[in-house]
Amino acid sequence: MSGETRGWFSRWLLPGLAFKAAVIGGGYATGREIAEFFLPAGPWGGLVGLTLATLIWSGMCVLTFLFARATGARDYRSFFQALLGRGWIAFELAYAFFVIIVLAVFGAAAGEIGHAVFGAPKWAGMLALLLGVTGFVAFGSKVVEQLFAWVSILLYGVYALFLVLALTTFGHDIAAAFSVPVLVGTDALVGGTTYAGYNIIGAVIILPVTRHLLSDRDAVTAGLIAGPLAMIPAFVFFVCMCAYAPEVTGAALPSDVLLAKLNLPIFRMLFQLMVFAALLESGTGAVHAINERVAGAFQARMGRAFGVRARAACALALLVFCMVLAEKVGLVGLIAGGYRLLAYALIALYVAPLATIGLIRLSKRPAFQPEVP
Repeated sequence: MSGETRGWFSRWLLPGLAFKAAVIGGGYATGREIAEFFLPAGPWGGLVGLTLATLIWSGMCVLTFLFARATGARDYRSFFQALLGRGWIAFELAYAFFVIIVLAVFGAAAGEIGHAVFGAPKWAGMLALLLGVTGFVAFGSKVVEQLFAWVSILLYGVYALFLVLALTTFGHDIAAAFSVPVLVGTDALVGGTTYAGYNIIGAVIILPVTRHLLSDRDAVTAGLIAGPLAMIPAFVFFVCMCAYAPEVTGAALPSDVLLAKLNLPIFRMLFQLMVFAALLESGTGAVHAINERVAGAFQARMGRAFGVRARAACALALLVFCMVLAEKVGLVGLIAGGYRLLAYALIALYVAPLATIGLIRLSKRPAFQPEVP
């Protein structure tokens, strides 16, 4: 890419791709989260819930990017010190719980994929993910951003192909599901708000990427784009999932149920490879945010950089604990039990303060700052 192309890509698209990487994770990419939060509302209600979640994501990304620029925050600690003052420690505790839960979900999903596709023991898939995430985060932000870009190409391409194959194979079942008129109830609003609530933390996880933003206008553009970029695969997955809603509702890997309906072994392998790549980029994003937080504190206290070995050791210690948790609890239990509680905590500590205190503080400064190199 030319320098000009890299410029607009890093400023407008990279934050959205990084946000997608932060939220897509094990439950989203396998379809487990989509089944948990949107299928109960029915086909049309689920689409309403997904649309609501997309709007919330875009709005919160805009506010987060603007507030980060206004305060000079490039990691979640400095962001919440500026937003909550001494109360930032409450978010630190909530974020620690978030990272443990989501990394355990990623590990459980990797184990399920390895077992379903290759018949391997679940610990083998977890080990592969652990080594992959550790390898990428050890080398810092530039390598992590390259991972986001390349995995995004694979992910959007595979989902587009999946939609085409699903429509040609069981499109009539999809049409039949949406032909039944259903009143949109509170399930759609609750599901969309809850799902958006715990995932919006992705906007804070990717703050290192916002160093590319040159102006408030860039922050607004990148934030508005981030919601749709992150949710397009979910819309595709949900529409296809409605054809076999009763079968996928309780499945650990709803994606595998749909892939079995396609009966295309080569595409099944490609899809599960894509899911593993999504787990890899999401896990890398979550652990990289921890490393950046630790690196900032380390440099401030010790006066030297947080090196490759230190980053790898920090990542490895965190991942080993989370993989053990994944083995004990399992994918379905982690998503059903931990995510709703997490959503309420993040709405209270992040969404509500940013939409009130943060918005008031932003309104007292010029709407757009001039671009700076």
